[in-house]
Amino acid sequence: MDSNKIIIIKKVKKKGHAAAHGGSWKVAYADFVTAMMAFFLLLWLITMIAPEKRARVSQYFKQFSIFQKTGESFMDRSSSVFDESGSNASKLDLQMEKKFQGQSGGANDPVQIAKALQEAIRKKVGAAGNQIKVDIYEGGIRIQIMDSEGRSMFDSGSAKPTPYAVQVMDAIGDYIKAMPNRVAIEGHTDALPYVKGGETNWELSTERALSTMRVLESCGIRTSRMSRVAGYADTVPIVKGDPLDPRNRRISIILLFGGTFHRNS
Repeated sequence: MDSNKIIIIKKVKKKGHAAAHGGSWKVAYADFVTAMMAFFLLLWLITMIAPEKRARVSQYFKQFSIFQKTGESFMDRSSSVFDESGSNASKLDLQMEKKFQGQSGGANDPVQIAKALQEAIRKKVGAAGNQIKVDIYEGGIRIQIMDSEGRSMFDSGSAKPTPYAVQVMDAIGDYIKAMPNRVAIEGHTDALPYVKGGETNWELSTERALSTMRVLESCGIRTSRMSRVAGYADTVPIVKGDPLDPRNRRISIILLFGGTFHRNS
């Protein structure tokens, strides 16, 4: 044996188990990114729908029980949850009533005020009270005075309220003038085209809202309480299936409770 021969020993280190799966973190990361994208998409969708719809969806899942609803799809009830026709209005009002009763009471409770206001108006205006709808809206109270066949709040193409409209507005004003809440007033028309002296339904609905503000001011409601007076023409119909329905011609008086008011369809 050659004593000068150099022996080289090569040691090979075996890779661990983790090295064989070095790409697994990429799959986990992709799942994480997908989940985050879905989450932000959900947040975006929630902000895009009207509060009434959000409330219905929220109430549905709050009351959902996996033991009672097994095999029942949410999509089977989506038409009722997102219904705009008013068929779910009483259920929603009841749910909102329970919510407010748990959070507040007495004179500061919007639900109790809404009930008392509805009763007071109907007592004062009699059968015509059927044209008045009082509901919970954005945590406040919305009073909608709607036209009906043969009984309008304003003459056609006019911003001057009829004697009947003044009577109803006085009844509302007398009730809310002692309340501290800020007030928003909205005017709405139907989809019948209106052009007079260069004016359209936009100007007409705004002028009717301003006329309503003046009537409320005559009842003792200070101008400083007015948060907004605006007209929406025919863009927010209450009867979406019939844009010419007389109920779409209406005035909304909204009492705001503890926060910023947001307009929603």
